[in-house]
Amino acid sequence: MEALFIFIAKSSGLLALFYFAYYLLLRKETFFNSNRWFLLAGLITAVVLPFLVYTKVVWIDPVPVSNMGYSPAFTPHAIQEEPFEIDWNLVSLAIYALGFTAFLVKFGIDFYSLNSVLKGKKVQQQADFKFIDTNENIAPFSYFDYIVYNSSLYSASELESIIEHEKVHSDQNHTVDVLISRLFCVLFWFNPVIWLYKKAILQNLEFIADSEAAKKISDKKAYQYTLLKITAHESCVSITNHFYQSLIKKRIVMLNKNQSKKRNYLKYYAIIPALLAFVLLFQVKTIAQEKAADPITNIDPKGIESMDVFNISKTTTDAEIEERLKILKEKHQITAVISELKRDSDNQITSIQIELKNKNGTVKVKRTESTNGIDKIGIIVIKEKSGKISFNFSDDEQIKNIDRSDEDQDDEMREVENIEAPDAPNAPDAPGAYGTPTPPTPPTPPSFPGGPMPQVPASAMANMPKPPTHPGNVNDKAAMKKFEKEMAEFEKKMEAFEPDMASYEKEVEEVMSKREAIFEKEMEKYDIAMEKFNADMEKFNQQNNQNVNFNKRQYQIDMKQHAIDMKQYEKDMKQHAKDMKQQEKDMKQHQKDMIQHQKDMAKQEKERANRQNN
Repeated sequence: MEALFIFIAKSSGLLALFYFAYYLLLRKETFFNSNRWFLLAGLITAVVLPFLVYTKVVWIDPVPVSNMGYSPAFTPHAIQEEPFEIDWNLVSLAIYALGFTAFLVKFGIDFYSLNSVLKGKKVQQQADFKFIDTNENIAPFSYFDYIVYNSSLYSASELESIIEHEKVHSDQNHTVDVLISRLFCVLFWFNPVIWLYKKAILQNLEFIADSEAAKKISDKKAYQYTLLKITAHESCVSITNHFYQSLIKKRIVMLNKNQSKKRNYLKYYAIIPALLAFVLLFQVKTIAQEKAADPITNIDPKGIESMDVFNISKTTTDAEIEERLKILKEKHQITAVISELKRDSDNQITSIQIELKNKNGTVKVKRTESTNGIDKIGIIVIKEKSGKISFNFSDDEQIKNIDRSDEDQDDEMREVENIEAPDAPNAPDAPGAYGTPTPPTPPTPPSFPGGPMPQVPASAMANMPKPPTHPGNVNDKAAMKKFEKEMAEFEKKMEAFEPDMASYEKEVEEVMSKREAIFEKEMEKYDIAMEKFNADMEKFNQQNNQNVNFNKRQYQIDMKQHAIDMKQYEKDMKQHAKDMKQQEKDMKQHQKDMIQHQKDMAKQEKERANRQNN
């Protein structure tokens, strides 16, 4: 909501800037076409420029924080009772929406009125123009390629002047300017400048049409008399270019004014410094970014017991921040205070200040802000064997050096030990490296039993009967009788063939049942072995936790990946077993489909014979 109000304020300011530049510098010049594009450029600039923001980063030293009044608590979801207050933002938005809706409805009514004028009228097409001679007492107007007038109200010379004037409007698409200015009046209805801006656009369009039409009419004075004669009408269509406009005197003055000097074109460039000032004042956002904290130094890697890293990124939730700070407090006696926490409409953190303080009173502060969401902030805590705890904010290079086991878990806390054991006798990746115990070997998942499947009896396949062929001539009674007899014999043979196929299906089911039973027993043994392996791994990890010379970090990552691979392998084997079972079912179904196909063919032949007999 705040962003909407800021956009409206900036756009309104830009509209005022262009309007006053036109009013003070350009409205008396005869550069009518240039003025047209200047005014349209002002409308476009008022919409586009507020979205173009340049972000300037200013690097500052860490903010010193006094220990006085220090509050260790951080409760992102704390709810406090507050007295009732009117939300003026909502009230303002409601008033704006009400006005916007009213003017939008008025815009729609004007379109309806225009349609009622054009609908059902006789149209005369001449070149690119469509002329409508109406009987209604309305001001002549143009709407895109339509030109509407009442010829009974004017003489031939007056009508010629009017038509030439409206042709200019139509030919130069002045209707687009009118519609755009009306839309801006709907959007910025509350701003009086936009109504003056619209009036300036419409007047300038009339200046253009008068100037061009006067060039094509031989009697320039007659054209001016026409302007004076047509001073009032009962109605006008407001979203069109109509011949009559108020301030006829100004139009006549501009018609008789001498052409402006070319050097006056320099006035258009006066808007550039004003736009630059607007950009510098309102479109440059300065972000104070603290310099990267000094890395933790003077720590002997051999003396490190553990190193914890807590990351906070733009997508970290309040609950996750609270959990991280709780662990910092409970595990390391470091109290953290979060302030100036801001989020955007996507709930991403755009501003945050983190203040860390340990039990000795050491305080470190980091603040960051970005309209696109903050960069990742890392809090590094190193615990030495002596019990000393060092902490600091990590810089970009330190964050890059901290590997993550899962790139999708950017905000997940994890403990990392980065210890090197010099002159180790074994390779770091080998079991037993740095004097560690050998890790247990994970069991191998069983595979689904294979082997040959029972074959379909060759004698049965060879003896499978074939349906008889229907005679071509249905009137041949002897042939038809023979066909019916053969069909009866075919059906008997098919019935005799079915027991052989049933026996085959039974053999397949028995083989598959035995293999499934074997596989299930092997899986039970595998599950028991996996439980033992997990227990052994837990003991193994506990032993490693006590051994500070072991490169725990890399090995735990490897073992975690190995466990994931084992689970995936087990999953693949189970799926393979399912696929094998499905394959057997598909084979059995294929045999059934083949037998049914033979029956269907015989049945179709029989029905075909009956239809032909009938």
